Amino acid sequence: MSTTNLTNRIPGRLYSLDALRGFDMFWIMGAEEIVHGLFKVTNNSFFESFSIQLTHPAWDGFHMYDCIFPLFLFIAGVATPYSIGKEIEKGHSKSALILKITKRAFILVLLGLVVNNGLVIRPISEIRFGSVLGRIGIAYMFANFIFLTTRKQWLRIIWFCSLLVGYYLLLKYNAAPGFPKGDLTQAGNYASYIDRLIMPGKLYLGNHDPEGLTSTIPAIGTGLLGIIVGTYLKNSIDNGSRKSLILFITGIGFIVIAKIWNLDFPINKNLWSSSFTMLVGGISMLFLSVFYYIIDVKGYRYWAFFFNVIGMNSILIYISGHFINWDYTTNGLFHWVGQLIGEPYNAVAFSVLYVFVQWLFLYFMYKQKVFLKV
Repeated sequence: MSTTNLTNRIPGRLYSLDALRGFDMFWIMGAEEIVHGLFKVTNNSFFESFSIQLTHPAWDGFHMYDCIFPLFLFIAGVATPYSIGKEIEKGHSKSALILKITKRAFILVLLGLVVNNGLVIRPISEIRFGSVLGRIGIAYMFANFIFLTTRKQWLRIIWFCSLLVGYYLLLKYNAAPGFPKGDLTQAGNYASYIDRLIMPGKLYLGNHDPEGLTSTIPAIGTGLLGIIVGTYLKNSIDNGSRKSLILFITGIGFIVIAKIWNLDFPINKNLWSSSFTMLVGGISMLFLSVFYYIIDVKGYRYWAFFFNVIGMNSILIYISGHFINWDYTTNGLFHWVGQLIGEPYNAVAFSVLYVFVQWLFLYFMYKQKVFLKV
């Protein structure tokens, strides 16, 4: 039996999800430094543009680097109908699943606290509670609650629209005291103001936290969008090629809507604005449509093995830098390579080897079948 036929007969798993998750994590493992380094040594206009795209805008605007976090959350949502859906099919009760989902969210919030603050006892006023892992946990939890309590796709779509429109109205018709209604500056926006009132500890930017509680509302929508897409891919009777095409076209539609909404509600990752949610949702669907078509529909998997190794231990590699000194490890193993290459490309070589050393660690874990699951 051919690889393609085998792939089309396995509806219970999306092999493309691990590859896409790995591709996503690849860029924050240090791959972005390779591009930054190439720009520094070549001063090439292509690498300059690429390098800029691998940074975050100060406030409004969008660079492709802004897509890494929401893409990960979107992927977690896509996996839900396959993972939680499988548990439902096995007869597990909703109450047991809700407990399992809540436990996972709690663990992610705790891991986020460790990543932010280390294993050090600090006064509450010096602790940053908002975190990437915490947002993933909370948004994943509420998106899954919606999944478990709604049986129809149209109800989940209504939930998605309500979250985005509700957040838009909240910020459009309110502001921090002393600022005009609808102010969307860092100090004046209503989401940051609510966070300053209710969040303990310190905010990342003093008066604002990009992983604050209020802006988690539209982030729930990002996870829920993934669930909607995952449900379509799992349950639709359309063939794989048609699913890929519909997903691609829908992604373009989301991007168009985001650009229009941007005229009134700017695309802003710091606020996770509704227009930003639509934009990264559209881009996420484009990425998934391509990976799904190549890997799951056509059956071309071997090229994605590099990313699969990363994607199957994504949480581990994300937190590993807080426990393993990858700079020290890479330098200890490959300092001689930089000496051989010499200036100025030794810095680029080090960036490549830095990623490679982490991948070797993940490959070892993969061969030992050790995966950090939360």
